[in-house]
Amino acid sequence: MMDENTLRQWFIDCFGPVQGEMAWRQLESLPDQIREQLMSQSPEDLPDPAQIRGMMQAFAGGGLNSFGEMQQTIAEGPINVKLARSIALQQANDAESERIVTAEEGSAMRRAMSEVNLWLDTTTDFDPAPDHAEALTRAAWVEGTIEQWAQFAAPVAASMNDALGAVISERLGDAFDGEITGMFAGPVPIPIPEGMKDPRQLMKLFANTSYAMQLGQAAGAMSKEVRGSYDQGIELLRNPAGGLIMQNVDEYARALEIDAAEVTAFIALREQAYARLYATVPWLMPRFAALIGKYARGITIDLDAMEEQLRGASSLDPESLSGAVNLSNVGLTTTDEQKETMHSIETLLALVEGWVDCVVWRSGMAHLPHLEQLREMMRRERAVGGPAELTFENLLGLQLRPKRTREAAQLWERITAGQGVEARDAMWGHPDLLPSLPDEADRTGAAEPKGERIDWDAELSRLLDDDANDDGTNDGANGTNGPDDGTRSN
Repeated sequence: MMDENTLRQWFIDCFGPVQGEMAWRQLESLPDQIREQLMSQSPEDLPDPAQIRGMMQAFAGGGLNSFGEMQQTIAEGPINVKLARSIALQQANDAESERIVTAEEGSAMRRAMSEVNLWLDTTTDFDPAPDHAEALTRAAWVEGTIEQWAQFAAPVAASMNDALGAVISERLGDAFDGEITGMFAGPVPIPIPEGMKDPRQLMKLFANTSYAMQLGQAAGAMSKEVRGSYDQGIELLRNPAGGLIMQNVDEYARALEIDAAEVTAFIALREQAYARLYATVPWLMPRFAALIGKYARGITIDLDAMEEQLRGASSLDPESLSGAVNLSNVGLTTTDEQKETMHSIETLLALVEGWVDCVVWRSGMAHLPHLEQLREMMRRERAVGGPAELTFENLLGLQLRPKRTREAAQLWERITAGQGVEARDAMWGHPDLLPSLPDEADRTGAAEPKGERIDWDAELSRLLDDDANDDGTNDGANGTNGPDDGTRSN
């Protein structure tokens, strides 16, 4: 329980003497029941005033300053990308984050990139990606990737917005009649412009804003975890040569207690292997985009669960309302079609990451003393995912993590040993030429070696027009170059 003077001072610390007093007067005018609820909180539960100031700055940068800006935000799409970027940048530019890449860091990255490209010249037929890799700050990674993340998440956000509108108009009826004169983030009053006091209009804005806030928070958190622009296995930056977040690379090296130059070279080697693959194979990223879009558009929302979330948010508290647009709360269990699409994503991602792992091993084995340790650490990280990555998966509704990277790397290694580098890399010339991972029977030894052949042209057609096409078969075999990880996604 807090006294009035404590809360009044907190408002002043958040908003300054003038606006803080205005916020306090707004609080005094609230109904007794709401005031008592707010005053019953412990002072320790109040957010840091610096965080509140940052949130208000983020809203100002997110196009929420006026009724006109709010209307434009709703019209621009299901996600307020400006707000997502603003919130993410606040985290990426916090007190623990470097604002610039130092000359030493930039030199270390360029030296590593130059060195690993020489190694790759001997182990792959693919030429270096055009342009030069960038030494990035956490903020630069956010700026370079947030649009792509928003594009992936847009179908899910659109489904959320449509479902929210349906629940409010068709199910809740009179529960949302009347006008809303204000909202509160905890005890923080959020003024509502005249034109947005219709609950239905306000809910559209809220869904747009809430999803953007979650996306921004996830991107900001992930900016502290990623080390290279291809860490998720897909192309996110516009610069095809990619880049390294050098502060994160240095922190990773310290955590592993391995020489920073070796860790930088290892991560640069992975980054450039990805960059060469994506730069040489023009169909690869569009294929991922089609698969991810198909999966996201197929996600359906549980209207009963959303209605329950909204009914439990009678005070219009943004924290409780955010549950109505949280996929983990209101998303339906995936269908067989969703599982099939997810399997296609995981298969292609495993082939990409397996190829990279194979090339990295052949390129770095003579140069990196801790190569095996670093490879195994990377595999485990990709299999489990970090906290921010898991948050992203809740927003997107899917996992961008391969389930069978180890098997795919073994497969590419067998192909390299048996047919050579040129033949291996030529398989990326067309989707139909890609090798097949062993099917479930092969991995248990219960049948003759037999892999699954995916007709990628038919797969893309099915994704775009919902036509079903059967897969054929192709021979394959389990390898002996390392242990089988025993995982499989259906």
